[in-house]
Amino acid sequence: MTKNRSELCDCRVIHQSRVEKAKKNALAADTVEQLAHLFKAIADPGRIKIILALERGEMCVCDLSAFLGVSESAVSHQLRILRQLQLVVNRRDGAVVYYRMNKKIAIQLLNFGIKYFKEQ
Repeated sequence: MTKNRSELCDCRVIHQSRVEKAKKNALAADTVEQLAHLFKAIADPGRIKIILALERGEMCVCDLSAFLGVSESAVSHQLRILRQLQLVVNRRDGAVVYYRMNKKIAIQLLNFGIKYFKEQ
């Protein structure tokens, strides 16, 4: 798609000092990528419900499945994503696998969002 000449800016940089300051303060590419993955992980309604449920204490896949009203397979899929980001960890007790929150940051982010929307 070609742009009409009137849609283009004749000046490529207006405030060079601002551009340089932004570059100087920019996060490393891998940090930006990790941040995007974190927000993507907590952007799913099912994962939000899992995180909030696990805030109260550890739960097994069966209990999370009953809580969410979805299959154990669906819960396991969501937990796998949360585990890959190290937001949850698991432990085995016989045949039962229990999950718990590993990092409080996800809960803090969600609580911040909840507070934001309650104040609207």
